[in-house]
Amino acid sequence: MANDEVQNREARVTELGKVEIAPEVIQMISGLAAIQVDGVAGTSGNVVDDLNHFLGRKSPKQGIKVELGERSRITVSIIVTYGFHIPDVGKEVQERIKTSVESMTGLAVDDVTVRIAEVRFQGEQPEHLPQDPEGSQRVQ
Repeated sequence: MANDEVQNREARVTELGKVEIAPEVIQMISGLAAIQVDGVAGTSGNVVDDLNHFLGRKSPKQGIKVELGERSRITVSIIVTYGFHIPDVGKEVQERIKTSVESMTGLAVDDVTVRIAEVRFQGEQPEHLPQDPEGSQRVQ
């Protein structure tokens, strides 16, 4: 499955019926929380996600996996900006995601795993996108 794989749906039953929160919503909240941390250049997905980002179709869900079940787990792959202390950035991402998801959804987050997928210089584009002779990024 893709990096942004989601499993199950979390439902709350009220006297009026059910309230379901789609895992995609949790992915979006997690992605937005992660990219607000100083030192995070973005979340890391696959080549298609990077191409969409280059074309201006940003998706804060890329590189985020949500598992809902007996334990709620979120795994996020991030790109860290060169010069930042990686353990501090990772810890801050964990705390931000946990706080954001719990406060917005009411779901308890048991585990937030942060995977450092890349270190990038500020303003640097993904390496696998072709460049033209003048050095700017382009899509063939």
